[in-house]
Amino acid sequence: MTRPLPRPAAVLFDCDGVIVDSEPITDRVIARNLSRHGYPVTPDQVSALFVGGTIAGIAAHVHRQGIALPETWVEDVYDEMFAALARGTPLVAGVGDVFDALDRAGIPYAVGSNGPHRKMQVTLGQRPAMMQRLQGRIFSREDVARPKPAPDLYLHAARALNVPPGACIVVEDSATGARAAAAAGMACLGYAPHGRIEHLASEGATPFSDMADLPRLLGL
Repeated sequence: MTRPLPRPAAVLFDCDGVIVDSEPITDRVIARNLSRHGYPVTPDQVSALFVGGTIAGIAAHVHRQGIALPETWVEDVYDEMFAALARGTPLVAGVGDVFDALDRAGIPYAVGSNGPHRKMQVTLGQRPAMMQRLQGRIFSREDVARPKPAPDLYLHAARALNVPPGACIVVEDSATGARAAAAAGMACLGYAPHGRIEHLASEGATPFSDMADLPRLLGL
């Protein structure tokens, strides 16, 4: 059994794959889009290649493979993704209970995502109570100079909560995010619901597979 980490002063959550179960939806959209543009790829391959990254990073990767994408590709694929997400994006099972436990313990929390604010408005915005709960504590790579794996986003969130970085714990599902947490000097719990833990453990994250275990791992 995974041991709890020292009780944090604040908890910082990635959004996609940790709070909202959006990645299967967006992986399908990206796979279909890239296949139409001459870069055949499956949703599973999209996940393996790009989880935790940015859409601009995907475009750069495809260009390096010699595939020409339209100049508007980033905006176009975002439009496709937002339309698919708006049709219904579930929360990760149990994440609301985690927030309840943090509230009872008086521990603040925030969101730090490599996605744009508009994406979180689409996904989290489907649940007004969740958006209200997180109001003023949702941060995007648009708010900082560099996206993950740079530490900027999590350092920004810690400053917003007025908590020293070393007193924060990050909850992530990608190696990119775990690397960002390490660079920020923060411990990381790596959510791996499908058991693929190597990519998280290799970046120093402590893996777990069930969101119901998270309160115990946070020492609550």
